[in-house]
Amino acid sequence: MSIARFWRETPRRYNLGGSKCTGCGTVYFPPRLVCPKCASHRQSIEKMVPFQLSGDGEVISFTVVHDPAEGFEMQVPYVLALVQTPEGPVLTGQVVDVEPKDVAIGLKVRATFRKLREEGKAGVIHYGYKFAPREESGVAPAPQGPPDPVPASEARAQDRAAA
Repeated sequence: MSIARFWRETPRRYNLGGSKCTGCGTVYFPPRLVCPKCASHRQSIEKMVPFQLSGDGEVISFTVVHDPAEGFEMQVPYVLALVQTPEGPVLTGQVVDVEPKDVAIGLKVRATFRKLREEGKAGVIHYGYKFAPREESGVAPAPQGPPDPVPASEARAQDRAAA
């Protein structure tokens, strides 16, 4: 994806900005200019308005990826899910901050904004939405990796103080 296209898509990537048809009330993500549900698509011309999705959702299907696409090799295994939003649209996104074995259909999630990837030698960083379990889902967060190492001199001082 070109950098220019990425910036044009900022409202939906950073804010979950969709659109809503004022004729039939259907919400779309990503946003649309014409509503395909209205009897004649012409009826929805100039009736589509910006709409902000809440970011809440529920996992309705998922898979655990073990053979990643290029650029995602360091993240395996990871969960890719279909998330039903209360507003209507179904979004596809990675589920983070949870062990893959703990993801299940019906898991309540909330959109969170994270680094997606880096592009080229310039290191342009692209951000976007992923999904994390909501606190009320009862799923324990995944461990965040080992703690930062303590310098040897500080560790020896801690050992002496404990003795």
